[in-house]
Amino acid sequence: MELLDISAILLTLAALFSYTNHRWIKLPTTIGIMLISLIMSLIIIGIGQFSAGLTDTIETFVEGIDFNEALMNGMLSYLLFAGALHVNLNELKKQGRLVSIMASFGVITSTFIIGASSYYLFGAFGIEMPWIWCLIFGALISPTDPVAVLGILKTVGAPKSLETKITGESLFNDGVGVVVYLALLGIAGVGASAGDHGIHGAGDIAMLFITEAGGGIIIGGVLGYICYRLLKSIDNYHVEVLITLALVTAGYRFAMFMHMSGPLAMVVAGLMIGNQGREEAMSENTRIQTDTFWELIDEILNAVLFLLIGIEIFVLDFSLTVLLAALILIPITLAARYIAVSIPVVILSRWRVFTPGVTKILTWGGIRGGISVALALAIPTSLGEIRDVILLVTYVIVIFSISVQGLSLKQLIAKSLSKAAQNKTEA
Repeated sequence: MELLDISAILLTLAALFSYTNHRWIKLPTTIGIMLISLIMSLIIIGIGQFSAGLTDTIETFVEGIDFNEALMNGMLSYLLFAGALHVNLNELKKQGRLVSIMASFGVITSTFIIGASSYYLFGAFGIEMPWIWCLIFGALISPTDPVAVLGILKTVGAPKSLETKITGESLFNDGVGVVVYLALLGIAGVGASAGDHGIHGAGDIAMLFITEAGGGIIIGGVLGYICYRLLKSIDNYHVEVLITLALVTAGYRFAMFMHMSGPLAMVVAGLMIGNQGREEAMSENTRIQTDTFWELIDEILNAVLFLLIGIEIFVLDFSLTVLLAALILIPITLAARYIAVSIPVVILSRWRVFTPGVTKILTWGGIRGGISVALALAIPTSLGEIRDVILLVTYVIVIFSISVQGLSLKQLIAKSLSKAAQNKTEA
């Protein structure tokens, strides 16, 4: 099936599901679309027990969509730039220490906790999973997904400082998570499938991190500055919007070509254009038009992405044993997240005051999404059962994270703020 045919089907389904959700269900758009597509997929799978032809046709369609390629080398650049465009850099600087620690130390800590826990859990269930592949699973499931987080935070109404903590971390930690994932793939001996980095020890891992993460930040800063200078030299919103679009499309590809972090490059570029560029290089009309354009891009791609997450169920190889292990791993991943968040909060609380209940909110707000699924799908099919197990476990955790955590995050934040206000009044 041609790309245009696939795009037509996905956009049509996304529009129909979005309309259905807005008209009758009234959940947050991204969650509503994902749940509708998931339920429809399960219904079709059920019908397929009596009519195999229908299920086979849809499975062929879904298998023809390269989810990893579509997200990691397509949609992600636009979604990250659009998200970073609306983050206040001054607010982010205030939360800089916490965000940077959670996006680095937090991801690595969570990777090892989840990796070790899953190794012993899989062993207890009789599932053969080498240690290195448990760590790879820990690496791909540890980062919070900026796309999922940003989509849900729009409906939560969190305080600005709290929103900046969650958003800032999610924008940066996926880049760190991908670097850790690539390093572990290299150690596992399948680096060629994800870009061979010649990783043989701690020194190689450190060099990969410096090259990928540091290089991505530098490229994002340089490209963002060039774009800023171009925007400042003219006042024509048609041309200026086109420049930002070129920045994202070509800049991401350039960073990936240089074997540096495209996601981090787009986050940095988005922060520059959204702050310095918005204040000094854009007229009021250009600001309005640019915001409108990127909000539309963000909404459309989010709709398609969460639709894809829902229908990816067709490519899963179900096993009751693995499914049970996945359900047990849900609280384990939350516990790992809690530990990774609480350590920097406890350390930094000596020098600053945090919002009451911040650890619980950051833990529950650490939502996993499409990036984890994409990285699981990127594992070579030649690995057979290892890939099938990791993919199913990842999918179950992501579905739980988006639906349960995403739908209850607003209530948790409201409850924490209400309790804090009550305690302040009593004091």
